[in-house]
Amino acid sequence: QVQLVESGGGSVQAGGSLRLSCAASGRSFDNYVMGWFRQAPGKVREFVGGITVAWMREHTYYADSVTGRFDISNDNAMNTVYLQMNRLKPEDTAMYYCALSTALSDNLYPRTELEYSFWGQGTQVTVSS
Repeated sequence: QVQLVESGGGSVQAGGSLRLSCAASGRSFDNYVMGWFRQAPGKVREFVGGITVAWMREHTYYADSVTGRFDISNDNAMNTVYLQMNRLKPEDTAMYYCALSTALSDNLYPRTELEYSFWGQGTQVTVSS
């Protein structure tokens, strides 16, 4: 199967930056979407952004709340996807998860949890004011 391992979380002051990594191992796919989600205490898990890798092209897409501040990139050689988070705000505090979707025939830009089949264990991000 597939294993996803996040890393790079930590504590940072508002306005700072962090880069999260999601390392994938196990079965490989030619076409897939790697998504990032987050869950704050007492709140539902929400979509942050994703990168669609399909037919030798890549396309990133984001939630409105992070557009312009977060950037997702993909290193195929390292089987790793990154979430660069800039201008962090206290409301970005959450556990961050990466997730893999391979059902691209249904939706090239999935934003809901049910569309993702494999999940990492999460990494905590805390932003202080």
